[in-house]
Amino acid sequence: MTDTTKGIIAMLACCTIWGLSGLFYKLVAHVPVVDVLAHRTLWSLVFFLGVVVVTGRLARLKAALGDTPTRLRLGLAAVLVSCNWGVFIFSIGAGFAVEASLGYYIFPFVAILLGVIFLGERPGKLQWAAIALAMMAVVTLTVGLGAAPWIALTLASTFGLYGLIKKRLATGPITSVTVEVLILSPLALGWLSWVALQGGAPLGQGTRDMVVLMLSGPMTGGPLILFAYATQRLDYATVGVLQFWNPTLQFCVGAFIFLEVITVWHGIALPMIWVAVLLYVIAARRQVRAARKRSITAAGLS
Repeated sequence: MTDTTKGIIAMLACCTIWGLSGLFYKLVAHVPVVDVLAHRTLWSLVFFLGVVVVTGRLARLKAALGDTPTRLRLGLAAVLVSCNWGVFIFSIGAGFAVEASLGYYIFPFVAILLGVIFLGERPGKLQWAAIALAMMAVVTLTVGLGAAPWIALTLASTFGLYGLIKKRLATGPITSVTVEVLILSPLALGWLSWVALQGGAPLGQGTRDMVVLMLSGPMTGGPLILFAYATQRLDYATVGVLQFWNPTLQFCVGAFIFLEVITVWHGIALPMIWVAVLLYVIAARRQVRAARKRSITAAGLS
């Protein structure tokens, strides 16, 4: 099996877990969102510390924690990823899984815009067309539903900014996420302690809840490891194309398992987003082919 094949399998496995994660968080929909978020943070810390120890990354972790600029950037990244996790957990419990899926469809276009604004990147014509269609879809939903799809926009923007912060960070994905949950863990522990002092149920409402909450650690960490593995073996355009498997599964879960209402306005906006995705995929494949041609040309001249 080639490295490319292994990368594709890892990426599809990662996106399948992400895409079906709504089914997992629906099991604790009766638990307050902040409690679930706190548990997800703490059990992710346990998971990642275990990975750091087993893989011999303790020195890297200490170096990241000891470098003030890195620690500050990862602190901001921690805030963004915490917001992203919290909004997603809320969307599942509140019956907005379909809207959450829209956020992850829109995310690549937000990332392109952030690249233009902050990194000086220059999208091609197809990419601009995809961005325009995605924006038209958002406007359609806003006008039709009488309110902006704030869940989708929050998920797309927080994940886009999170990626922007980490784009030029030398710290590896495992180490960086470990630092992020380490930064958030005192807040998570403090929140659960406060819930307990108020007579609440910080561990859920029984053994089943506690087991599910504990599993949120590997549910969070496992896909991130698969994603890191895949990105080391695939060109980024392929990663970008494969990631659409995630919101597609999320949409199917929301529409066909949770039976969420799909309005006429969703029926108009969703095809627009899917066409935008198609344009994005075509543009990504063209970039890959162009890069390969340049590589072959350079090799022939050397």
